[in-house]
Amino acid sequence: MSDEPTITQESVDAAADDALAAIAAATSTAELKAARAAHTGEASALARLNAQLRNVPNDQKAALGKLVGQARGRVGQALAAREEALAEAEAAAQLEAERIDITAVAPRARVGARHPVSLLQEEIADLFVGMGWEIAEGPELEHEWFNFDALNFDVDHPARQMQDTFFVDPVERHLVLRTHTSPVQVRSMLERGADLVENGRGIYVLCPGRVYRTDEFDATHLPAFVQFEGLVVDKGISMANLKGTLDHVARQLFGPEAKTRFRTNFFPFTEPSAELDLWHPTFKGGARWIEWGGCGMVNPNVLRAAGIDPEVYSGFAFGMGVERALMFRSDVQDMRDMAEGDVRFSEQFGMVV
Repeated sequence: MSDEPTITQESVDAAADDALAAIAAATSTAELKAARAAHTGEASALARLNAQLRNVPNDQKAALGKLVGQARGRVGQALAAREEALAEAEAAAQLEAERIDITAVAPRARVGARHPVSLLQEEIADLFVGMGWEIAEGPELEHEWFNFDALNFDVDHPARQMQDTFFVDPVERHLVLRTHTSPVQVRSMLERGADLVENGRGIYVLCPGRVYRTDEFDATHLPAFVQFEGLVVDKGISMANLKGTLDHVARQLFGPEAKTRFRTNFFPFTEPSAELDLWHPTFKGGARWIEWGGCGMVNPNVLRAAGIDPEVYSGFAFGMGVERALMFRSDVQDMRDMAEGDVRFSEQFGMVV
């Protein structure tokens, strides 16, 4: 006995009703796709009834074919209508989910800005470039020879000890986080020394960059800060050239009434050496002298370490902190404000992007 359905009004109506109910129950295009496969595919009841038409007598084919065809037509129309309705509903839901209320207040993200220390560092660099100097850079992780030995620091100098310098493990590699940008001066002399001797082209470089010392993190000290150091090596260079250069820099940074003075001091890499004071005409509380940095004539031992004859050439060097200069210019009372990354601090300087 065959398992295939018999074509009758009841069997055709039952298959069509099941299909229409499944179509109506579909709540998404995915569910409708499943209903289509179940009720119109080759294994569906309507498809099997349609296949039975080949087995009916010829005199019944027209009537039964019309019966099955009309049922399949109703199901096809219902599928098309439901598919259109579901597609419209899903498109509307997607549009609603992506809707933007243009009448609402837009969310405002805080815009970042260049840090004032970076801006001042660039201003200082531009000042020296305008004087015809070059900008020189070097590694922050430096060999002890460049950081100390080539700069005439004795092996027992206090600055070489662990309490002043960050040594990098293993210590036997003699690597340190540079304590000043003076190693860049040594590298500059080594790189440009031949040009100095062969072509008479003097060395005029500014060495800005971040340096590291084991200082306390407090209102007047930072363990990581930015320096700018200058180096000139040429024939006939004297303290007068150094004084004139620093007076010009002071006037450009702090106003036409600014000036500098020297106080005798000692640094291993300069001889003679001087402490540099700045006359700050607009200092809050009244104009006054303020300690700014160190300077002096390049020690002959440093010139020799770089392969430059101190009997023929001389030079000067100086070094100041950018953060300290920013404190003078903008009345910043606490250095920690410069290091903590709070955008509210940068906002005070104009939010330059």
